[in-house]
Amino acid sequence: MTERPERPQAPLTGDEREVLTGLLDYHRATVAWKAGGLTADQARQVHLPSELTTVAGLVAHLTLNEWFWFGVVVDGEEDTWEEKLGQDPDAEFRVPPGTTVEELLAAYEKQCARSREIIGKRGFDDEVTHKDETFNVRWVLTHMIEETARHVGHLDVLRELTDGLTGE
Repeated sequence: MTERPERPQAPLTGDEREVLTGLLDYHRATVAWKAGGLTADQARQVHLPSELTTVAGLVAHLTLNEWFWFGVVVDGEEDTWEEKLGQDPDAEFRVPPGTTVEELLAAYEKQCARSREIIGKRGFDDEVTHKDETFNVRWVLTHMIEETARHVGHLDVLRELTDGLTGE
């Protein structure tokens, strides 16, 4: 994918929910743009000293973070990754061989859609507790904006190093 896709623009005005969810959706769409159109080999190319910092690994990591923060922390789903991550703290970055970019992005979009459903049912002042820490939903949403935007920066660099694609 070399053309800049249409991405939802975060509103410059609106209420808190519109602005924050709009910002997150903008960054989510940028993840799809930066990873889209790559072959499985390109998505696994290592350009940085860490072999884990690949396009494929970052998309898998972001998918897990969407599920963890919205599904587990906010919605109370069982944390089925806790044991895996206890054994290997970087497990989500290790994408199984044969997994295509299309599969990674489909899983990411599916999880993002589920996250939108979860956040849509909650008030920003609602408090959730996970492992003796209490968060309000506003904090979780803001954290996911930060998490996604940070990794969009990584994806931007990796994509430029992979095939020269640039653009914000």
